[in-house]
Amino acid sequence: MTGFSDRIWQRTAPLRAAIHALPFNMELAAGTLPREKFQFYIVQDALYLDQYARALSIAGARGPDGPTLRAYSHYALGAIEVEVALHERYLLEFGVDPSSLATAEPAPDCLGYTSFLMASAYHEPWEVLVAALLPCFWLYWDVGTTIARTAAASNPYRAWIDTYADEGFGDAVRAVIATTDRAAEAASETVRARMATAFIRSCQYEWLFWDGAWNRRSWPVSLG
Repeated sequence: MTGFSDRIWQRTAPLRAAIHALPFNMELAAGTLPREKFQFYIVQDALYLDQYARALSIAGARGPDGPTLRAYSHYALGAIEVEVALHERYLLEFGVDPSSLATAEPAPDCLGYTSFLMASAYHEPWEVLVAALLPCFWLYWDVGTTIARTAAASNPYRAWIDTYADEGFGDAVRAVIATTDRAAEAASETVRARMATAFIRSCQYEWLFWDGAWNRRSWPVSLG
């Protein structure tokens, strides 16, 4: 019998296929992604990761034991350290002033996603929170490893690709999957159903995030 994570991964196969087929990811793989779309993405991703790291920290604090606290605290620090280094490189390479992040506004997709994660962190059972946090790990590894198979060494987004195709990142993904499966095994049917809903919702937000970057989707009606 397969575990919770395998079952929900298979259930979301059509959504994952749609994520791979998004123009943002297709052109990133080809190295033809327009500069301004990636600029939009890295700013929004920096804003997202700030909140994601906080949700990971809360997952550690709310976890059932010391190893869980240490693991999720480590993931939170990793999200900050690895991504900040990557963003600092790309912010400079792609002409974004790093100081602009201090006043940058989250776009609708970013704010919706992070608000969902923080609501899960504060209002849902711990098991539901870890299920909501898993897709960001797993989908980025899935996309990164898929793109890495065909991307040229000269791809201008190679550093981004290599970050998420790295085997060390894969080890973290497998550890989070294992934690989620253990949480599901000990949970009631009702909580497992809520875990599935949370996992699916985060996958949907991942689609929206990449699609929003492609379209540089912002808030309606500029108020200056």
